[in-house]
This record gives sequence, C-alpha cells and structure tokens, in this order.
Amino acid sequence: MRSFIFFIIVVAFIDTFSQLPIMSPFAQSIDPSPAFIGMIVGMYSFSNMIGNIFAGYWIDKSGAKNVLVSGLALTGTILLLYTLVELPYQLAAIRFFHGLFGGFLVPAAFTVIANSGTSNKQGKSMALSGAAVGGAAILGPAFGAVVASKYSVDWVFLIIAATMISSAVFTFTFLPSNQKEKTKSKKSPSEKLLPLFKEPMLAISYAGAFSLMFAQGTLAYLLPSQVENLEISSIFSGILLSTFGITAILIFLLPINKIFDKYKHQNTMMTGMLIIGIALILLGSASSLVFMFFCMVLYGTGFALLFPSINSLIANHTTEKTRGMAFGLFYAFFSLGVVAGSTLLGLMGVTFRIGFILAAGVLFLTICGMNVYFNKNSSSLSKSQE
Repeated sequence: MRSFIFFIIVVAFIDTFSQLPIMSPFAQSIDPSPAFIGMIVGMYSFSNMIGNIFAGYWIDKSGAKNVLVSGLALTGTILLLYTLVELPYQLAAIRFFHGLFGGFLVPAAFTVIANSGTSNKQGKSMALSGAAVGGAAILGPAFGAVVASKYSVDWVFLIIAATMISSAVFTFTFLPSNQKEKTKSKKSPSEKLLPLFKEPMLAISYAGAFSLMFAQGTLAYLLPSQVENLEISSIFSGILLSTFGITAILIFLLPINKIFDKYKHQNTMMTGMLIIGIALILLGSASSLVFMFFCMVLYGTGFALLFPSINSLIANHTTEKTRGMAFGLFYAFFSLGVVAGSTLLGLMGVTFRIGFILAAGVLFLTICGMNVYFNKNSSSLSKSQE
C-alpha cells in the first residue's frame, strides 16, 4: 500500500509539472495580455498555499485518508472543467480551485507515509518519496508537451483527471483508515499554526523548505536566460533540469540512501543547502555546457540531501495529532519559496549571475541562522537522535 501512496505523490506532482509547458500558451489562447498570463500562472501557487494549510487542519481533524480521497476527486473534477473554458474569468476561477484542491494531496500523502513509518526509518521513506517527486519532475513536463503537441491540451487535462478520479476510488476502497489520526480538537487553523512555529525544529524545517524552493524558483526563472545568453539550444534548459532530477533520484534509490537514517537530519539538511548554494554560484559563472551539467549534478546532490532531511524532521518532531497541519504548513512554504524566488528576481530585473548569487545568499544566511541555534542548544539537542 505504501507503493500506492508513492504513486499518488507521482500523480500529484505530474499534475503540477505537466502544466509548465502548456499553461502559458493555454492562457494566451484565452487572453493574450501579459498581465493575465502572469496572473493565471501565479494563481495556482497562491491558492495551493491556502489548500496546504487547510488540508493540514483537516488531516488532523478527520484523518489523512479522507483528505486524500477528497483532494483526488475534487482535483480530478476541476481538471475536467479546463476543457470547457471560453472566457478569462472562467480560467482564473478554475486555476484558483485547481490550486486549492491540489493543495490537499501532498500533505495528506506525506502524512500517510510518515504515520506508517518508524522514527528511525523516516529518512529512507522520505528519500523514496523524494524519488517519486523527482520522477514526476522529469516525466511531467515531457508528458504535458508531448500530449499537447500530438493531440491537444484538453487531452492532458482529461488523462490526468481520469487518473486522479480512479485513484480516489481506489484509495477510498483499499487504503486503511488510521483511527488514531482523528482528534476532536475544536481549535481553529490559526490556533493550531502558532504552536508549530514555536517548535524550533519545525521552524528550521520551514526555513529550509523556503530557502530550497527560493533557489528552485530562481533556477527555473534564470536558467533559460543563461542558456540563451551562451547561445546554446533552448532544448538544453529542459535537459539540464532533468540532469539535476536524475542525480537526486539516483541518490534517493541507491543504497547510499541509508545515510538519511545514519546521520542527524539537521546535519544532512545543512550540508545539502551548502552544496546547492555552491552549485548556484558556480552556475552563475559557467561559460560552457559541460560545466553547467557539472553544476546541475552538484545541485541535484544537494537537493537529494536536503529534501528527505527536512521531511524527516517534520515526521520526527510531530505526533499523529499535529502531523497533518505541520506538513500542510511545510508545503505552503514550498509554494511560497517558488513564488518569491521567481517573482522577486523578476521585479529586480537582475542578471542571471547576480540572481544566482542572491539565491545562494538566502541559503547561506539560513545556514548561518541554523548554526547559531544549534550551537546555543547543542547540549539539549544531543539528547535526541533524529
């Protein structure tokens, strides 16, 4: 059954990644104004953050299975509505609800995985989950582009919708409910959020998630510009991004993934952030395609160390009564980081070299803050083994 949950993670992220090559042209066919296209692309991430947070509250109240089934069914239904769009406001509304309901899926799936694992094996489980995300990052854009070009954009939405709705039926029928997940707490979402921020290791995880995805948003925004500036074929933008994904997947799946349960998660997390920062600085000064591939392998190595570590910190520093909200907030920071990275650098109008240095600076400042905390609290932290 855990294999099926990994499949759900792939489906959820393929839904997101398959939009990358098709959403801008699709929005342009409805209304060609740049402002509208930008709003449509950003609408999903905005409402996805809201969905992540409310999903976390609902998971802790009603159980991850209920949220997962509802998220799959609602997202699948919304995807069907894309085929009926004729007016700009219709597309805007569908994008909002697509992001909102899609925000239910990932926190619920990761909560199920965390609840089914043991504390000393969370690292390996999260590494396998990371492999699922990496696989979706590679397959999603290719799937969206190929199906849209050979058939039509509508078929992209229809195929993913059918997969999600059938997965909802399968999840409802076969995934066992964990009664311990449920709680009769009458606290509002805001009342449940504040204690999570007061837990130092969770706050550190959120900072790590934001800085990671700030770097990811920067990479997605600036890498095509750098490829163009070096007069390299634009097809290599996608190949370079796939290189980082393949590197991460290999580390997630090979026996080396045992390191995630051997070393403290905060140490592998900070090591991953350091490697990503170095990769970004090197990438900003790259003048050849070969060196850019080296930088992306380095970036993928850092991502592979960071992603399972921050997920494991969430799993190990929460209970089944708080884990849903913790994961929901965690993935809200993921979305916020992507939006902040691409939007801020776009507004600043910086060169790709300065942009990569700024993103690396965010990572290094986060590492410095974490080091200060860990040095001040080393005695208390040494008593617990993540």
